[in-house]
Amino acid sequence: QVQLVESGGGPVQAGGDLRLSCTASGYLFRINDVAWYRQSPGRQRELVARLTSRGIANYVDDVKGRFTISVDYTKRTAYLQMNSLTPEDTAVYTCSAEIVGGDGPLGPFNPSHEYWGQGTQVTVSS
Repeated sequence: QVQLVESGGGPVQAGGDLRLSCTASGYLFRINDVAWYRQSPGRQRELVARLTSRGIANYVDDVKGRFTISVDYTKRTAYLQMNSLTPEDTAVYTCSAEIVGGDGPLGPFNPSHEYWGQGTQVTVSS
């Protein structure tokens, strides 16, 4: 069973940096697209950044130039480098990944599924 586990959240002062990690465990063949979402109290969850398997990255406007999404496929880990944080970045950050898992008869040709992490809190103080 594939699972995603996030780490790296915590408290930080405005202007500081954090790097979030999201590591996939379990039997899998391939990681396709990965994404980071965030949700703060009273607001809908929003897509922060997405990286396709072809290496194309997209970001929500208010993090462009500050956040960078990346993946180390050898470590099965996605990252979100967050620089110049502001209190408006305070939220629970959750990763998702489209993964071809090993639980199926077709091996690497199994259909992919979307998996989600448990979320990690980022709190930016002014």
